[in-house]
Amino acid sequence: MARSAPTPTPTPTPPAASRTRVETVMDTLRARIASRALMPGARVPSIRMMADALHVSKSTVVDAYERLASEGVLVARRGSGFYVSGHAPPLALADLGPRLDRELDPLWLTRQSLESAPTAVKPGCGWLPASWLPDESLRRALRAASRDEPDALTDYATPSGLPALRQQLAWRLAQHGVHAEPAQIMLTDSGTQALDLVCRLLLEPGDTVVLDDPCYFNFHALLRAHRARIVSVPYTPNGPDLARFEQTLVEHRPRLYITNAALHNPTGATLAPPVAHRLLTLAAEHGLLIVEDDIFADFETTPAPRLAAFDGLSRVVSIGSFSKTLSAAIRCGYVAARPEWIDALVDLKLATSFGHAQIGASVVHRLLVDGTYRRHLDSLRARLADAMGETIRRLARAGLGIWTEPRGGLFVWAELPDGLDAARVARHALDHDVVLAPGNVFSASRGATSYLRFNVSRCKGPAVFDALARAMDATRGAGASLQSTSTADSGRIGRSGTLACDPRDTA
Repeated sequence: MARSAPTPTPTPTPPAASRTRVETVMDTLRARIASRALMPGARVPSIRMMADALHVSKSTVVDAYERLASEGVLVARRGSGFYVSGHAPPLALADLGPRLDRELDPLWLTRQSLESAPTAVKPGCGWLPASWLPDESLRRALRAASRDEPDALTDYATPSGLPALRQQLAWRLAQHGVHAEPAQIMLTDSGTQALDLVCRLLLEPGDTVVLDDPCYFNFHALLRAHRARIVSVPYTPNGPDLARFEQTLVEHRPRLYITNAALHNPTGATLAPPVAHRLLTLAAEHGLLIVEDDIFADFETTPAPRLAAFDGLSRVVSIGSFSKTLSAAIRCGYVAARPEWIDALVDLKLATSFGHAQIGASVVHRLLVDGTYRRHLDSLRARLADAMGETIRRLARAGLGIWTEPRGGLFVWAELPDGLDAARVARHALDHDVVLAPGNVFSASRGATSYLRFNVSRCKGPAVFDALARAMDATRGAGASLQSTSTADSGRIGRSGTLACDPRDTA
């Protein structure tokens, strides 16, 4: 039986001046199908639902659906509605998500963080400044590895990765209660590559995946590339909302749940032990697999409970990386899982990339063994704690509300005052070469449109907060001007009228 369309409101494509309302409805459906939000065979939103979502008449939606059916995009079934035809259009990177505005596009945020001028201030990016990383230690380890292991510069790595590093990682995982033999660990070039390989192994097109709301924005883009169907569960300071999580398992029967148990991105929250135990109980009852993306683990001052520790790597896969703590240029991540999955992941890695960077693994191993990495982390945690306290104080003075005080790490999740829209604030800040991270890119709902994620390591000095204050003032002014214009046009606007960006559609 074909899966019916999910309930979240469809996200409209902003109509150009020359587009008719019928064409706008057609564009919206095409975008959802191209992004795999609607899979082949899925029932599209009802005529009434689409009409309400796009503020058009039912006859307009009927006309649009009929035209799409004539083009072979939809199939009409008498008494049942319209369904996506069995032939989906080719997936393109540009179609990975709704493009309401570049500031609402997670790939735009990543590109701004990577491509902006060196003078730009980037409190919205997700990594440490270069000055916070152990560059001299990296150079020393790289020279030593090049001298002592010349093959690391020229040859392919072993399929599973450097045995000595996997042994070190097994010991490090044990410190968090995760017991894995070196044979249960495979090295990758990054945490993202590890997650991509796991999705290739465990998912089929059309499978449902649960994500936190909010969550790391690249999860959405990656899962769309895998043609997965995404459902989101609200995240609380202690973990996912358990009642909504259980309801989602019953209604959607998902295959996979991807989360951060420790130092959640973007909120900075940490999973509470009772929530972790209940999650695993529900996962066992409903046949759910879990991917624990643990790339921020080493920023913790007090280790949080790990799902992989409670589970014993039975239905949980653990992913880690050194990109955030050590160097983004030294490509080294890993995945720990049950042995038969690791065997399959090794085959997938060979098929898709023929291995990983051996020199990076050698550098990381040297820094772990000689104590450099431990000393670096001790210094880094203290520095981040100072930056966290200062950033929270400055944000509070600026009138922002702190969602939760993190137990470490990079991120603070803060709410703008006065119902200000984060995307509009981000646009104004960009005029002053300040890259902010608006909540829209992390969330599938309207609940995060007033939130911003701040990287505390990049909030030193007055530049960020001066630009934030100017952007907030400019947004208030623009909103007042628009409200005045609308009042003049319509005669009256109710007090409940709001200006908000459309939610990202992850159905």
